[in-house]
Amino acid sequence: MELLGNSYFALFVIIALGFIVGRIKVFGLSLDVSAVIFVALVFGHYGIVIPKDFQYLGLVLFIFTIGIQAGPGFFESFKKEGRQLAGFASLLIVLASVITVFIITVFKIDPNIAVGLLTGSLTSTPGLAAAIDYTGSPLASIGYGVGYPFGVIGVILFIRFLPKILGTSIAKAEEEHLAVLKDEFPEVVKRNFVVENENVVGKTIGELRIRFMTKAVVSRVVHDGVAVTPTPQTLLLKGDLIKAVGTEEALKNVELLIGPQTDQEISIDAKYDVRSVLVTNKEVVNKTVGQINLLHTYGATITRIRRAGINIVPSPSSKLQFGDKLVIASSRANMDMVSRIFGNDQKRLSDTDILPVALGIILGVLVGKISIAMGTFAFSLGLTGGVLVVALVLSRIGKTGPILWTMTGAANQLVRQFGLLLFLAAVGTGAGQKIVETFNQYGIELFLYGGAITILPMIVAGILGKYFFKMNILTLLGAISGSMTSTPGLAAADSMTDTNAHSIAYATVYPVAMVLLIICVQLITMFF
Repeated sequence: MELLGNSYFALFVIIALGFIVGRIKVFGLSLDVSAVIFVALVFGHYGIVIPKDFQYLGLVLFIFTIGIQAGPGFFESFKKEGRQLAGFASLLIVLASVITVFIITVFKIDPNIAVGLLTGSLTSTPGLAAAIDYTGSPLASIGYGVGYPFGVIGVILFIRFLPKILGTSIAKAEEEHLAVLKDEFPEVVKRNFVVENENVVGKTIGELRIRFMTKAVVSRVVHDGVAVTPTPQTLLLKGDLIKAVGTEEALKNVELLIGPQTDQEISIDAKYDVRSVLVTNKEVVNKTVGQINLLHTYGATITRIRRAGINIVPSPSSKLQFGDKLVIASSRANMDMVSRIFGNDQKRLSDTDILPVALGIILGVLVGKISIAMGTFAFSLGLTGGVLVVALVLSRIGKTGPILWTMTGAANQLVRQFGLLLFLAAVGTGAGQKIVETFNQYGIELFLYGGAITILPMIVAGILGKYFFKMNILTLLGAISGSMTSTPGLAAADSMTDTNAHSIAYATVYPVAMVLLIICVQLITMFF
């Protein structure tokens, strides 16, 4: 027991036991990394507590990496599904608030305790800060303390079991999510065509504006048996062969413009090279393909961009991101020079630059402390909201001067997992320390009320999410976690899938839910 008094030792014992327990399957289900918080609850009950500093350190690392990963997709998602997801979050928060008002009215619970129960059941620290500010009563903290443990545990269990409850397969949901991505980013293929259309014979590629007209890239032209990298000045003559890269639709356009497809192979000339090149040079990050202008300078063409497992047909306006894999066609003499322009350094790709992480978290903490006043109403994003919003914005910006705000997938996963484990261990021991004492002091009644505020809105939202909003289960898990402002809930969802659909949904609804909860706390306080 003396060793467990050492917080570092206790921390890693909890993590190790959490991983062991998390791998135990019951009816085909396991808690995975979420088991760490349940092990921590037991340790906390016996007086072993991980310092709060670990909790906040883990929280900012976890939330920052989630924001960095979800950022690019978040802004696109907000344009497409933002209204639906905001409506979903609003519905859940309003339901929780209505249940709280019902408890106050019917069971005559002190309103100060009730608003604390509401914020604790939704695990919202900014909501608690608002409740304490508006009520001026310590009872809000007591209510928060009663509601918080089940708020943490209840959301995790609900997230873990919701797919089974709704009879939905995570694997099938992942396939549907990837199918949607394929619709947005269709598969890129390559085919050969014979120049036969009389309207293009004798004209240059530049005159024909093939890329603009078809959305495909011509990577090779064969004339009299010699393959060359095309330039805008390359003349197309009858019987020439061209290799085009693009989506199925783009290649149909090429066929209409140029001539029929052919199975005839285009052999690579000894002076010609096609190579995959990694973007690891900070100087080209955020620059467009047109700005780099490889074709004019080196006679080279980018035929494909592979990003996050998706093949993208490049256009002059396509912006390059750190870690992109480019397929480049060029003369063999120029290929090494072209590769150096983009970096192509595998080692650099695996390095983790801590400076952007540190600067991003500093900015997030500062933004979270900004208080916005509107008459008598005031709110701030708080630590979680500030770090999340800053991470989303920075990942969208991508680069500021020499600083890259993006992270490689491996680096992001490592930092996120480490932060998550610190957070779960500290939150669990903190909640476990007071759970029995609070139960003895206030009895089971307040716990039941808190449980109702946690569970009932999620049940209604889960059913409506599937049957009314028609959400993919991955999006639904993230939307529920974000609406409940539950980082542990997000962690539970994170361990269930390799996609980032849940993270994008969480990042979309979290700010809406946090602000709306603060407004609801103020309204309940005003009327009661």
